[in-house]
Amino acid sequence: MTGRLEGKTALVVGAGSIGPGWGNGKASAVLFAREGASIFAVDINSDSVKETQSIIENEGGSCSTCTADAVNSVDVERMVAACVSEYGRLDILQNNVGGSVPGGVVDMPEHVWDANIDLNLKSAFLCCKYAVPKMLEGGGGAIVNISSVAGMRYLDRDMIAYHAAKGGLMVFTRAIALKYARQGLRANTICPGLMNTPLVASRIASQYGDGDTEKMIAERDAMCPSGKMGDAWDVAYASLYLASEEAKYVNGTELVVDGGLTARCV
Repeated sequence: MTGRLEGKTALVVGAGSIGPGWGNGKASAVLFAREGASIFAVDINSDSVKETQSIIENEGGSCSTCTADAVNSVDVERMVAACVSEYGRLDILQNNVGGSVPGGVVDMPEHVWDANIDLNLKSAFLCCKYAVPKMLEGGGGAIVNISSVAGMRYLDRDMIAYHAAKGGLMVFTRAIALKYARQGLRANTICPGLMNTPLVASRIASQYGDGDTEKMIAERDAMCPSGKMGDAWDVAYASLYLASEEAKYVNGTELVVDGGLTARCV
């Protein structure tokens, strides 16, 4: 442990995993703890966030948990208050909640659009709405929002709400960054590319393919310049950098973690 986050409290939203293995939030929570942060881990699934807590505590770290729905304002206000009550401060907020659903502008039902915008964009809005005042009370901190290269490029799959929400999340983050820069608060976005996380097996293979997980992984690997997708730890290490003092002059920008995928998109 190098202690890059020693003495900090990190609120990681979406800190569980949708299936066996490492999701972005789970890996980030564990890595933050390894670097000295006290973790307040939140997920809508109580069992998955308890697993994250167990990993952290077994490694000697500090982790408290909360089960909450990030698109419910009552839940979000409660979880932020619980974090500050537990640790006395809030220095880092990482928002991981999100996911895509298939559908284009003509065929996507309105209620599906609304739900996907809420999941990917409203969740970050609510978390920032309640967390920012607490962070400012402590002199600022760092917000890391997880967007996607789908907010920057069309990736040959119809997921119109996801494109819109993830693009909106980047502008949303820049606005926060500029609004509070003089008060010591930084806000940045990570844009992962194609990643091999439990989400592939649990949702993507069935939503965008025929349910064959191995086939879907092979197809996604082939789309990447390196011939292989990234994983949750790539997002976690990028998050660690943006959350740490090493990124003290990095604000209002996007860190693309995609193995070069968007560099070759036309």
